[in-house]
Amino acid sequence: MIERAGAGPLRRLVVLRHAKSAWPEGVEDHRRPLAPRGLRDAPAAGRVLAEADVLPDLVLCSTAVRARRTWELVSAQWGTPPPVRFDRRLYAAAVPGLLEAVHEVPREVETLLLVGHNPGLEELVLELAGDGLDDTLAQVRVKFPTSAVAVLVWRGTGWPALAPGTALLTSVAVPRGKKKGGES
Repeated sequence: MIERAGAGPLRRLVVLRHAKSAWPEGVEDHRRPLAPRGLRDAPAAGRVLAEADVLPDLVLCSTAVRARRTWELVSAQWGTPPPVRFDRRLYAAAVPGLLEAVHEVPREVETLLLVGHNPGLEELVLELAGDGLDDTLAQVRVKFPTSAVAVLVWRGTGWPALAPGTALLTSVAVPRGKKKGGES
């Protein structure tokens, strides 16, 4: 379960890997849809974020179909979804490109949700985290699977100050939806 970040001048970066995608023949990578498991897991990720009160002020989302659909299903679990910016730079982005997009976020945003792809997201979490609570860093080093959610907290005057080693990884969750009949 995701732990709540403390009160005060902390900022939160919530990193969400898109839900499980399908691999239909003849469909280019950017247009791949979610697989049935992804359609179940994405709403579960939205519920986990809501239950932990880790709702963003702004969302940056890859333009890939699987990321956009993940965002739609996640945000459908909340009363009023926050504004979202679809950014093609997030598709297949490495850490420098992801950080470039994050650094452009307005100062008034305290909690940012980043929806994208591996390996970039996993590498971003590991690079930003100067430390982690419990075994959170070890968990990300082993695997950052589809629908994984990582919450990083840091203190800063604005998003351009977020740099490698400046954040604390407070939690990692891998929400899974249930199949019909109650099996996951």
